Amino acid sequence: MVSVKFVTRLLGAASIAALTWGAHADTYKPECFSPAKDNQKTIQYDAKKGPYKIALVNGYVGNDWRITAIQSAKAWGARPDNAKQLSEFKVISVGNDSAAQIAAIDNYIAAGYDAIVINAVNPTAFDAVVKRAQRAGVVLVTFDNVLDSDKIVQVNEDQFDLGRMKAQAVVDGIKAAKGDVKGQVLEISGLPGNSVDRDNHEGMHSVLDQYKDLKVVQVVGNWDAGTAEKGTADAIATNGNFDGVMVQEGAIGALHAMQAAKHPVVPIGVDAGNGTRQLAVEGKYPGITAAQAPAMSALALEAAVVLLGGNSLPQKVFLPIPNKNNADLVSGKDYFPDLPPNFYTTTGYPQCFPVFTPQELLGQTAQNAE
Repeated sequence: MVSVKFVTRLLGAASIAALTWGAHADTYKPECFSPAKDNQKTIQYDAKKGPYKIALVNGYVGNDWRITAIQSAKAWGARPDNAKQLSEFKVISVGNDSAAQIAAIDNYIAAGYDAIVINAVNPTAFDAVVKRAQRAGVVLVTFDNVLDSDKIVQVNEDQFDLGRMKAQAVVDGIKAAKGDVKGQVLEISGLPGNSVDRDNHEGMHSVLDQYKDLKVVQVVGNWDAGTAEKGTADAIATNGNFDGVMVQEGAIGALHAMQAAKHPVVPIGVDAGNGTRQLAVEGKYPGITAAQAPAMSALALEAAVVLLGGNSLPQKVFLPIPNKNNADLVSGKDYFPDLPPNFYTTTGYPQCFPVFTPQELLGQTAQNAE
C-alpha cells in the first residue's frame, strides 16, 4: 500500500490522502467510526495545531429531530474537553436552500475556518464547494443528509437499512395478525430531495415490493409531526384503515391522527422520539421504533477534530442504528414520561463518548450561534 504521507504530498494544496480501504485498525477509533460495508477509501489530512475554528452549517431546522441535532452539536461544543480545542465555534441553519447553504460554506472557507460540518440540503449540488474547500485546506464532514461524493468523510447510519428495518417489522406484524402479507400500508416519507428520504424509501420498498398483494399509500411528511398528522388523517379519510404504518420521522403526529380517527391498532415501524415511544407503549402497537439518532451531529464534529489532528477515518462511516421492539420498551430507560414529547430518546453513541444527558441537551437552543 502507498504510504499516507507520500499520497498527501502528491495531492498538494488540499493536503488530503484518499486510500483504498484496508483493515479497520488502520483508522482512528474503529469501534466508533466504523466503515460502511461498501466503503472504499480512508481519508486523512495533514495535522493542524489547535485550537480550531469550526462551523456547523445545517439546512432545514423545522422538526424535533433537527432541533435535537443542533442541541447535540452545541452540547458537544460546551463539554470542557471539546471547548478547549475550539477557538471559534459557529452553528447556523440556513433553510432548505442549497444556494444559501453553499454561500454559508464559502463564507466560512473565506474566513479561514479549519473545518465545516454540513447537513446537506441535497446530495448533488456541492461538488464545486467541496473542491474549493480542498484547495483551501479546509476539512469538510457531512452527516445525516450526506453528499453523493467520495471526496469527504460522511458520518451517517445506513439509511437504506433503517427503512428496511421499519418495513420488515410491519410486514412481520401483518403476517402474525393475518397469516399472510396482504392489504394496504401507509408510508409517511420525509423531506423530498434529500438523500435520507430517498434511501429510507428505497429500503422500505426493498421489503414491501416483495408482496404483490400489498398496496402502499405514500404521503409526504417532511419529517414533521404536524405534516405527518395531517397526511395520515387525509390518507385514512381517503383510503380507509391501514394494515400497517411506517413513518420516517414525526410519527407522534401520525399516531395522534390514528387515535383521533379511532383507527385499529396495527403494526408500526416508526422513529424513536420520546412522544412516539410513549404512544407506542400506551397503545400497545406492535412493531419497532428505530432511530436516526440526532446526536450524530456531535459525532460529525468529533470526526472533524479527529481529521484536523492528522488521523485517518473511513470515507463512509456508518454508526449503529439504535432500535428496539415496542413490546420491550422500558419507561425511564427507553422513554421518559417526565420529559417533553419532542425530546429525542437516543442521545448518543456510547462506544464513541459518554451519551448526552437530558439536561445537557435541554440546556441548549436551536437558534443560530454566530
